[in-house]
Amino acid sequence: MAYADFVTAMMAFFLLMWILNMVPKDVQKALETYFKAEGVSGAGAIHPDLPQTGPPEAKPHKLSEEQAARYAIAMRFKKIITEDPFLKRSSGVSSDDAGVLLRVNNDVMFKPGSADLTPEAAKVVKEVQEVMRSFNLSLMVRGHAVPGEHKGGPFPSNWELSGARAGAVVRAILADKAIPPGRIRAVSYSDTLPLVPALSPDSDALNRRVEFYFHRPDVMNRSVVN
Repeated sequence: MAYADFVTAMMAFFLLMWILNMVPKDVQKALETYFKAEGVSGAGAIHPDLPQTGPPEAKPHKLSEEQAARYAIAMRFKKIITEDPFLKRSSGVSSDDAGVLLRVNNDVMFKPGSADLTPEAAKVVKEVQEVMRSFNLSLMVRGHAVPGEHKGGPFPSNWELSGARAGAVVRAILADKAIPPGRIRAVSYSDTLPLVPALSPDSDALNRRVEFYFHRPDVMNRSVVN
């Protein structure tokens, strides 16, 4: 009986070593980041920014390569946001079954009333470029504005303003020639999809934003566009 237990333990050990050897490096890194993430207590905890399904203690053992990639991307953006006080106040990261959403306030990305990228936007663009090079994903850049934001600028309405901003971001990302243009799209929402009711300057600050939605190439539906 003792010998049988020993053989079983050795088989389990070598199986574990084989599985670890077969897991791609980026997935290993994602798992490592997942368990070391700030705010995670215990191996069974789930990151608060990401969706949870099923018993929490079972989640880490069911991560597919696709799920691990989403964790890696979300953790990467969470890290740069946390390290930058300006980004921390005006950005957010979330995830769903199809991809990862990075939300950045327009005050970080653009000069007031214009589609000219600020120097601070370069950091965000650089991180987006690195993600697009590292993962086989598509990207939807969504431009949002608040009522009346176009006034005093060169744009006749918020549609042109938010569209020009989304286009400016895409143009900056595609300065990296290693990124295929067919993997990126830009869309204008004007002021039609506020995050919160437009009742105060604080709510306007939340609604005035650019969103980067990284998603699987085979997904193109209402959840991606919205």
